[in-house]
Amino acid sequence: MRNELLSKSVEELATLIETKAVSPVDLTKVVLDHAEEKNEAINAYLHFSRKHAEKAAKDAEEEILNGQYRGMYHGIPMALKDNLYVKNELTTMGSKIHKDFIPDVDATVVKKLKEAGAVLTGKLNMHEYAWGITTNNPHYGATKNPWHLEKIPGGSSGGSAAAVAADMSAASLGTDTAGSIRIPASASGIVGLKPTYGRVSNHGSFPLAWSLDHIGPMTKTVKDSAGLLEIISGYDKNDPTTIDLPVDTYTKQLTGNVNDLVIGVNEEYFFNQIDSDIDKRVRESIQRLVNQGAKVEEVTIPTLKHSEQLQMVTNLSEATAIHHTNLLEKANDFGHDIPNLYEMDDLPSVVDYLQAQQLRKQLKQDFQKAFEKVDVLMAPTLPIMPPNIGEAFADLNGEKAELVSNIIRLTSPGNLTGLPALTVPCGFKDDMPVGVHIMGPAFSEGLILNTGYAVEQTNPFKDRKPNL
Repeated sequence: MRNELLSKSVEELATLIETKAVSPVDLTKVVLDHAEEKNEAINAYLHFSRKHAEKAAKDAEEEILNGQYRGMYHGIPMALKDNLYVKNELTTMGSKIHKDFIPDVDATVVKKLKEAGAVLTGKLNMHEYAWGITTNNPHYGATKNPWHLEKIPGGSSGGSAAAVAADMSAASLGTDTAGSIRIPASASGIVGLKPTYGRVSNHGSFPLAWSLDHIGPMTKTVKDSAGLLEIISGYDKNDPTTIDLPVDTYTKQLTGNVNDLVIGVNEEYFFNQIDSDIDKRVRESIQRLVNQGAKVEEVTIPTLKHSEQLQMVTNLSEATAIHHTNLLEKANDFGHDIPNLYEMDDLPSVVDYLQAQQLRKQLKQDFQKAFEKVDVLMAPTLPIMPPNIGEAFADLNGEKAELVSNIIRLTSPGNLTGLPALTVPCGFKDDMPVGVHIMGPAFSEGLILNTGYAVEQTNPFKDRKPNL
């Protein structure tokens, strides 16, 4: 029974909890026992919150027994990335500088999870300050990919991805500035959603780059992500970037019907310089939707050719501003890669930054024109497979490819434009998972989730799980 519970989706667990077939107290114990057992090998958790989780689970159980069931995530045990503030609980940002930081407020998303009755089991490892894509943390150790323990799980939300993939958390939240939800979700074989900028409040999340940061679900299934998005979405007076729009019931939009869906394919950027096996898996996934009535149309997005430079200028400018004082006064307390960035001779100037923001507007307009012709864009999530931990290069069809610039290449346009983007597992290469990336117009989360749901219904993973 234990293994059966661990492998179930939140949707499945919610049914068992609502019908009182499973107790939140028992489920929380099973998940925490398993997580503590596996953490030595995977290093997904930075710290556990068993005492608080056990109390929250007991409270959830009493409410449910009294007929006060709150919804899909009531009584569900889940851990969070360690840059999301949880009141009175250690929140390190994966850093040495904040190793003793205890926030006195909950992040808005945390507050909403607590109101939904979720059971928070602990905080998860991450790339230091979310400033990287490997989760090879110099202070707390590297998180391992559950599918292959020598491989990176991706980052910066690597602990979140690994915990969900290894059944150490029923679901999680990550943050995404250049792909930090979708990269590890793809590399670790789970679902990851970056919502539209302004759909989910960033209040109480330690920032990396203000105009690029997003918070979103990381889950075992598309429906689990849809249900989690319903909880965390909405306007927040504490975050002026949030948009005051009604929150959709995303779970009810998951019909799997893609008849007459128009799928956009951009060959010159999103299918350029892609691992041949990844390319094949993604095109097979698109074809399966075509077999169900979808159509494919090629689109051009001219400004995409500038996106790598735009991402670098924007991210580096905003991140160095956020960390300015500590980079000057506590440089030795950062991991080796972050001060090196700050000491670069060619840091962007104010002119560089402002020009980049003007070009971002053109990029958004180019995407808007593309979505006048198509409903969604589909592409690989990653152009390369995850390398071994500690390697700075990856293999790209037999050639050495610089890891960081390549691994964010296909995801960062979603951050530059603020458009919603989803990664869903679509197959394997050499027993490692491959993800397909789905983008849509602003606030079209229901549309891209349904497209991902249609992909998921073809069962490209054949129900395989990491062999732990």
